[in-house]
Amino acid sequence: MIVRVDPRSPQPAYEQLRAQIADLIAGGVLAVGAQLPTIRQLATDLDLAKDTVARAYEVLERDGLVERQGRRGTTVADRSAPGAALDVTDIARTAVRLGIDEDVACQLLRAAMRGLRAGVA
Repeated sequence: MIVRVDPRSPQPAYEQLRAQIADLIAGGVLAVGAQLPTIRQLATDLDLAKDTVARAYEVLERDGLVERQGRRGTTVADRSAPGAALDVTDIARTAVRLGIDEDVACQLLRAAMRGLRAGVA
């Protein structure tokens, strides 16, 4: 898994990591069931604190993108499973957390829906 953290970025390291992993999942680079590196391994690879990686994984789990299975590690979640889909509140919560303006969030959602209907997304 190729991810990088820019220490000069105003975005916190955990959020940079979370966003990149989410993009890898959304793009199909990380398939359902794919094993993510351990927290310790990724922290070592990126020269980050373990708590930083753990926080990124926690947010990914909360967003339903990964499943943490204790000693068996963290894997990409099957979002087609019952209850895996985001509801509208989750989408709104994510937009607020990312600081996205309400009008912009609506525009992004409309564009994504158009893309899905057209078979692009």
